[in-house]
Amino acid sequence: MSEQDICVIVPTIREWECMEEYVANAREHGFDTDRLFVVLVTEEFCDTDGMAAMLDDLGVDGAVFDGPAREAWFAEQGVSEYSHLIPEASHAQTSFGLLYMWANERFDYGVFIDDDTLPHDEDFFGTHMENLAYEGEIEARSSDESWVNVLDDADADLYPRGYPYAAMDEEVERETTTVDDVVASQGLWTNVPDLDAVRILMDGDLQGQAQSRTAREDFGEEFVAAEGQYLTVCSMNLAFRREVIPAFYQLPMDDNRWDVGRFDDIWSGLFLKRACDVLGKQVYNGGPLCEHNKAPRSTFDDLQNEVAGLELNEHVWEVIDDAAAGAGSYREAFASMADALATGEFEEWNNGEFLNYCGEHMNDWIDCLDAIESPAAETVEVAADD
Repeated sequence: MSEQDICVIVPTIREWECMEEYVANAREHGFDTDRLFVVLVTEEFCDTDGMAAMLDDLGVDGAVFDGPAREAWFAEQGVSEYSHLIPEASHAQTSFGLLYMWANERFDYGVFIDDDTLPHDEDFFGTHMENLAYEGEIEARSSDESWVNVLDDADADLYPRGYPYAAMDEEVERETTTVDDVVASQGLWTNVPDLDAVRILMDGDLQGQAQSRTAREDFGEEFVAAEGQYLTVCSMNLAFRREVIPAFYQLPMDDNRWDVGRFDDIWSGLFLKRACDVLGKQVYNGGPLCEHNKAPRSTFDDLQNEVAGLELNEHVWEVIDDAAAGAGSYREAFASMADALATGEFEEWNNGEFLNYCGEHMNDWIDCLDAIESPAAETVEVAADD
């Protein structure tokens, strides 16, 4: 049996059966599924028994964590005081998977998968692992706005969720660079593009999806964002090395008194990119593609979830861009960014205090990682039959 070194983290309340397709894809391409451990992060009102049975039927190891199971896990680790780091009923619960990884040293890699995606025909896990191991020449993108649009190659004029409005209409430069330390692999998405509600409305769609669609030919060369450049990092299809976890907290969205939501992965991507620039690491973008099958829902509901943080999203990257200089580790870089947010004065922006709240949680994140003992108790794991 191979060493189990990949933790697959799936936040889900609806389409958890997507894992059947991802496991089938792995086996079709000869990827060793014994390397995988699947963490399903869910809620008490969901069919947790069905999820556990699915993992057993698939013959892959895994664990199912609803709210009570998460609380029990925090207690087992002796870190119950940090359970507030994981918001209720939020996509940001992916952070729980990061904590689980950190507590189990056998995991060298993590993979985020959203439950409304499916793999393409290519080797999903194998391609991510190849990207993380990649050394050599690759296209580097930059712009006069310090932002790179990951949908720049699409025929439609699309900007992804989280891309600042002030950075649109950028002048793009593409050069060749050499990379030798890739720590994250962002796979992009066909079918429904990952847009915010304002852009979906502008695209003429009231069902939360957008009229535009993306296909394989909408994506060109694989690339990195050049040093000093920012990009949107979406966690629906993302692999990463264990080492980035201290700087990759998915921020406490939705379950906060400002009602800020939908920016957990976007802002964590900013922190990761800033840390990578300081430490000489890279984020690889392109394949493997996944098919994004976002369910229809009111675009106005999405807008309600996003609007509280839209102005902040225009400025968060500017705040952290002045932090972390000279940091020697992800932890040090993240602590510097956390302090910049926790102590900053942001009254001029709508809901500016939320950034202070995020900074405080970021400092707690570091403290929680320090407090976790390895290996974690795994009392709720679902082991595959030998």
